[in-house]
Amino acid sequence: MTSSIAVLLPCYNEEAAIAQTVAGFRAALPDATIYVYDNNSRDRTVEVARAAGAIVRTERIQGKGNVVRRMFADVDADIYVMADGDATYDSASAPALVARVLDEQLDMVVGARVTQADAAYRRGHKMGNALLTGMLARLFGRSFTDILSGYRVFSRRFVKSFPVLSSGFEIETEISVHALELKMPVAEIETSYFARPEGSESKLSTYSDGFRILRTIFQLYRIERPVLFFGSIGAALAGIAVILAVPLIITYMHTRLVPRFPTAVLVTGLMILASLNLFAGLILDTVVRGRREVRRLAYLAHRAPGGEDRRA
Repeated sequence: MTSSIAVLLPCYNEEAAIAQTVAGFRAALPDATIYVYDNNSRDRTVEVARAAGAIVRTERIQGKGNVVRRMFADVDADIYVMADGDATYDSASAPALVARVLDEQLDMVVGARVTQADAAYRRGHKMGNALLTGMLARLFGRSFTDILSGYRVFSRRFVKSFPVLSSGFEIETEISVHALELKMPVAEIETSYFARPEGSESKLSTYSDGFRILRTIFQLYRIERPVLFFGSIGAALAGIAVILAVPLIITYMHTRLVPRFPTAVLVTGLMILASLNLFAGLILDTVVRGRREVRRLAYLAHRAPGGEDRRA
């Protein structure tokens, strides 16, 4: 059975690069349907993409995460190839990424970016990517080598079980955590990464988007690991309480008096807060487990890539 392939290209002011991007994926995947989702471009992105042969649709809510949410909801296919419309990703690598998904029945293959051109990355992006990737690995136990790559191939069951919550460029981080939390079979393939064509400008803000991604990592850690998150806060509060309580206990054992009564009240309050954090983590862990089971069931409702449809 032949798998249908959809190429998804979110775009914002990519008049200078979108025709080249569409042509590249058309040559690499001649049987694929190419969708360009425009996100309120102020240039001729829509006209150029349509002239290049892409199916053009529009998402009015600004932000890449909002565009991805719309694309994943609207498009039906067996395999989804997602890239940016700026001609920086190597479209010639797409067949290898798709083949890896089908041959090994994977749910996501990430195109890990490799470049020899200094102009391909903006200043600070390489270091920021390495720091964020390392942090994700430390918090979630395993990770990818390039969590911020926008070049990814997905199975249908990944796309249709992924509740997109992000609104901006932090979407790649959320995608990575979704795969890690559901323990999906995934892989990475190194792909070339090119500088933007002349006239095309990056929409990324190195520091503001970096902080948004960092905030997203911590939010997802709080949501997906509530026992560890709130337990760590509780343990810290309990540790402070014990340190403050030790002198009071020693004094009481010698004098049977509590001379620093405000400190004793503070210790009691800290221990109460520590207990509340612990129980909040335990309760939220039950909620998260239920949410994870629902997502897993939604994931299992779709056949594996390249496999037979169990619903037939």
